[in-house]
Amino acid sequence: MFKALAFHWFAKFSALKATMTDSCIFCKVINNEAKATVVYRDEEVTAFRDLHPVGPVHILIVPNKHIQSVNEMEEGDKSLVGHMVFTAKKIAAQEHIAEGGYRLIMNTGPNGGQTVFHMHLHLIGGDRMKHPMG
Repeated sequence: MFKALAFHWFAKFSALKATMTDSCIFCKVINNEAKATVVYRDEEVTAFRDLHPVGPVHILIVPNKHIQSVNEMEEGDKSLVGHMVFTAKKIAAQEHIAEGGYRLIMNTGPNGGQTVFHMHLHLIGGDRMKHPMG
């Protein structure tokens, strides 16, 4: 019970904090203002290793444009999500997990498990998946 309540309050605080892109940790990674192990970058997305991996390979793929969540997407962002998924496919091959399989997850909002309010796609693999996420 306490863990769920703490998670809820952390998510609400993170949502408030990330409404300004200058305080968004993913925006800082994209702008090279925060350290991260970047594995891929192009004009639309940046991909880097998760600091708290739930599998042998756990990479976050984030749009370079700050979009708080799937709920905040606009019509012009549709192709960006496809690019994120296609980038995940390329990285899975690069990380040698494509053949065995991998999981893609995009959490939306506090009840969906989103803790950093910059839309992102989790690429997880390298071991047999279990529930939850990892």
